[in-house]
Amino acid sequence: MKTYDVIVIGAGNGGLAAAATCAKNGHSTLLLERHNIPGGSASSFVRGRFEFEPSLHELAGAGSPEEVGSIEAMFLRMQADVQWHKHDSTFRLIVPAKEGDKDAFVNENGVLVTVDARMPVGFENFAKKLEQLVPGSYKSCMDAFDLSIRMFKAFECLDNPKQLPGSIKDLPDIMRMATHTLKEGLDALGMPKKAQDIFCTYWCYMGSPASKFDFLYYMAVLHSYVKNGTGIPHMRSHEMSLSLDKVIRKNGGDIWYNSEVTKIIMKNGKPVGVVINGEKEVYGKYFICNTSPNAVWNDLFDLKDVPEKQLQMLNSRKIAASLTTVYLGMNKTKEELGITDYSVFIAPDSDSDKQYEVCNDFNSGFCIINCLNEIIPDCTPKGTSQLFLTTMTFGDVMKDIKPQDYKKFKTKVAKDMIETCEKALNISITPYIEEIEIALPPTFARYLNTPWGTPYGFFLEKWDSMIPRTVQFAQDQPFDNFYFCGASQERGDGYGCAYYTGEKAGAIVSKALKKEGK
Repeated sequence: MKTYDVIVIGAGNGGLAAAATCAKNGHSTLLLERHNIPGGSASSFVRGRFEFEPSLHELAGAGSPEEVGSIEAMFLRMQADVQWHKHDSTFRLIVPAKEGDKDAFVNENGVLVTVDARMPVGFENFAKKLEQLVPGSYKSCMDAFDLSIRMFKAFECLDNPKQLPGSIKDLPDIMRMATHTLKEGLDALGMPKKAQDIFCTYWCYMGSPASKFDFLYYMAVLHSYVKNGTGIPHMRSHEMSLSLDKVIRKNGGDIWYNSEVTKIIMKNGKPVGVVINGEKEVYGKYFICNTSPNAVWNDLFDLKDVPEKQLQMLNSRKIAASLTTVYLGMNKTKEELGITDYSVFIAPDSDSDKQYEVCNDFNSGFCIINCLNEIIPDCTPKGTSQLFLTTMTFGDVMKDIKPQDYKKFKTKVAKDMIETCEKALNISITPYIEEIEIALPPTFARYLNTPWGTPYGFFLEKWDSMIPRTVQFAQDQPFDNFYFCGASQERGDGYGCAYYTGEKAGAIVSKALKKEGK
């Protein structure tokens, strides 16, 4: 039987990037996926006359018409064909007022709010808007972006340790800020509290609030969104997955769908092959795994073969956020509904830590509403539009819901989320719903095979964020021929993060194979 140079387990974003990298470098590559399509969260599904995007809100790194972004550059390196729709916006944050709020005002939608911030693209534009909303915040905002611009030079060194001494000498501010949380960093820059709240709106994309999230990592995220805006593939994220599928096949790689890895075959203390669907054995030299480490160590290995350090890592880390998403096919256009923004964050409080605290309750008042028609006008039939509403929770929030109550419960969750959006935007959604699909954590758990359905991997916090994970990357891999990629790795959740970790793992394996003369 053929022995592959590389076997990649899981055709999520990271697995696709890893397999494409290995195949393009001339190595015999096999990609295994338990579903019948690639992509994991990067897929699409159809209900009635609507095709929905399961999880992608927007992509930072798609670039602008004038400049290629980091994700677009990766797809160009792979020679993967993706048609991008680029959008010059970031976010709108709305915080409805509570009774007694002294700083409440009526916004353009006729809603009493304490915050209504529609933030533009461009560092200068963003800082000027923040200054308009919170006088005295311009300088600290520009100082933060100045750090982020210089910080990317240091990030390049993280994957090349030989350059690291130079980065310490040349970028002292970066190394000084590397051990601080987002809140500590913004406090040090003197940013006013209300400005910090607006500045930190994207915390939920990584699932960690300002008091816990790494300052430098958040600045990398915000920098990417503010520099060039956002992008969406014309055919949703499934277009990216199919383009990488094509790259793998074009370069001689094999992809087997409906092929679940049910066991890792060990010999002399290291992986040598996999068992597929409980029957077929396939052998390889190197392995890249785009699957949750929890599932890998619990389901694919005998306990005696699990490295003790991996068990220690699982026990020390916290499972990150889970998502609930309501997909709505509307029989009205976005203009008829009164939708004017692509991405609106609605929160019961402007403080990210307070938002994080309430997210243990489905009816938290925290919800993101997206309208894909704002970026891709023809993504739905004429006279219609689609919305998707997203909230997040932490922990095993479904443990007390009985199976017989599940349908009723998820219907109530969806109703509450819809009402949150209707009130915050002063619009009517419910009467115009043609199609509705509701995905709670169990839905994502069944599809992603992750604890509580989290797409985020492990909770990012000060001791376990991007920089320590990156520095420890080599030591954190379980075997010298087995690497992880995806949301559980150094950059956490995010399509771009997953592609990055997959390409990185593929490059490491390719380098090792070339050293062996392969």
